[in-house]
Amino acid sequence: MAKARTLVGLDVHATKVVAAVLDAETGELAFFSMTADIARVAGFCAGLPGPVRAAYEAGPTGYGLARELARREVGCVVAAPSKIPRGSGERVKTDRRDAELLARLLFAGKLHPVRVPGREEEALRDLIRAREAVRVDLMRCRHRLGNLLLRHGIRYEDGDAWTTRHQQWLSTITLAQPAAQATFLDARGAVDALIHRREQLEQEIIALLPGSPWSEQTGRLRCMRGLDTLSAVGLCAEVGDFASFRKPAQLMSYVGLVPSETSSGQQRRLGSITKTGSKHARRLLVEAAWHYRKRPRIGTTLTERQAGQPPEAIAIAWSAQCRLHRTWTRLQQRNKRRTLIAAAAARELAGFCWAICQIE
Repeated sequence: MAKARTLVGLDVHATKVVAAVLDAETGELAFFSMTADIARVAGFCAGLPGPVRAAYEAGPTGYGLARELARREVGCVVAAPSKIPRGSGERVKTDRRDAELLARLLFAGKLHPVRVPGREEEALRDLIRAREAVRVDLMRCRHRLGNLLLRHGIRYEDGDAWTTRHQQWLSTITLAQPAAQATFLDARGAVDALIHRREQLEQEIIALLPGSPWSEQTGRLRCMRGLDTLSAVGLCAEVGDFASFRKPAQLMSYVGLVPSETSSGQQRRLGSITKTGSKHARRLLVEAAWHYRKRPRIGTTLTERQAGQPPEAIAIAWSAQCRLHRTWTRLQQRNKRRTLIAAAAARELAGFCWAICQIE
């Protein structure tokens, strides 16, 4: 790529964009303010002395501006907000300062870009995130309903909650006070509505998956123990392109499963995991890692999921079962907490997911 003559930092908001334009030859800096119209902002950048490179932070405004800049042959970096270096003593934050910081960091090559997905990929990812939001809402509604019953001294002691038997038990409950009964019925209705919404979204995801950009990756990830169709496609949606990571350690760091570190002089201290990146992807990996407590085996369900997949993918999935089970066994013998073991196994599982998606 040719060296840029003009560098543009864009502080993008829902209704306004502030642009800091830096001339790489003279060092002159100018500021401009405009409405948040994608075509107008892209046209403004394209009209500057070229070559032009622009940058803005990833955020709720999405990737439409990046796509329009690319269409007009303007280089664009969508920067990861958590990776933007800021001084510890900086206490003044304005749109102009943010735009100038982006322009200067772009000139210095200090911005970490995020991957810009295609329109179809972004739409499917929004659908998957909608299903995740419903899952979280459903969990909260169930907790509220359970807490309501606990306040009235009512407990379910006949197995696991939210099974068919538990639902039948709920239908037999009548609270003495009319207000309490109305609250109970409202909570049950909210739970039923969210279950229906979750099922509808899951049906949409499964129906759209065969023609999606992730159909091949999802099929390979389903060879892994603990990763069913929804987990696999959710992981693909959050990671995007596994090939964009040169080695598995980068993926482990991206999903926040590597230990934090505090080092000074000869001392090196490791702490809890960083928890950076996608919370959804990290949860999926940790939940899948719990399945590797059991001895390695290939049951009927896993056999059906592995049918038609490359032999290399099946071999990697079996290696993952053996290694992660050894990890669970070794750390349990050292009396480590099970949650800590699950995080360690999830980190290794991320590496196997990277490997299985590299198969050509």
